[in-house]
Amino acid sequence: MQTRGLMACTIGFFDSNIDDFCICELYDIIEQFPKLKLPHIQDFYSIIYIEKASGSVVIDEFTIPVDSKQILIIKPGSVSSIRIDDNAKGKVICFTEDFFSLRYNNNVLNEFSFIKDHTIPSITFENSQQEKWIHIMDLLYKEYIYYAKHTKKALRSYLNIILFEFERSHRPEKTIERNTLGKSRISAFQKLIEIHYKNKKAPSEYAFLLNITTNHLNKICKQEAGKTAGTFIRNHLCIEAQRLLYHTSYSVSEIAMELGFKNVSYFSTFFKNQTRNTPEEYRKSIL
Repeated sequence: MQTRGLMACTIGFFDSNIDDFCICELYDIIEQFPKLKLPHIQDFYSIIYIEKASGSVVIDEFTIPVDSKQILIIKPGSVSSIRIDDNAKGKVICFTEDFFSLRYNNNVLNEFSFIKDHTIPSITFENSQQEKWIHIMDLLYKEYIYYAKHTKKALRSYLNIILFEFERSHRPEKTIERNTLGKSRISAFQKLIEIHYKNKKAPSEYAFLLNITTNHLNKICKQEAGKTAGTFIRNHLCIEAQRLLYHTSYSVSEIAMELGFKNVSYFSTFFKNQTRNTPEEYRKSIL
């Protein structure tokens, strides 16, 4: 997928103060964020929950007509554009892989079939299911709006329920048959990071394992995901650090050693650059 000239979109596009999760009303969303009408590539997941609307959502080469009682999911790395009427009713949920993964000490997000398969995740639910979906979405929205200070565990739990409910109803109508060489290389790169992140932190080390040049690896990462190879590595290291801070009582020094950093000072600087918090501040925020 060529991304040259496309707008790269991070979750901070919706609010510069957020970096991992947000939820907003679908009503008037295009007027608030007109750039969503333009083709863009994002590095987070979007769940578009539609009670009532008209228009269309384009995801990669597929155009999905928008009507009522629909849920669409846009995956990271997809090129999308959204054209929905201003009176639409529903919610837009945005979250990063890191946000969801902290619910467990591993990445269970990829266990959902609609995430790991080459499909366009889209469901239309029956009238009998509407009350259930309205209830779940309202609970999530109220948790986010009214209890935002100490609510991330609850938000992850509601998000998990939404994804499980989606999984039960998902019957892919459109399957992306092609799996480009670039996508295959990205997948292999990510698997290598999962294995070697403790002792290999440079893109050149992974390029060597993939038998390609560092420049070629970076080019593939930019084309397929809109970010550099180094960003892939740093993001994975950061989520592993967050998991250890979240799930263990290891000291910051022990975590630095566990992740293969030369010293705790270097680790703390790395973590703050990634999250805007020191490891100690992050741990306090999640207690």
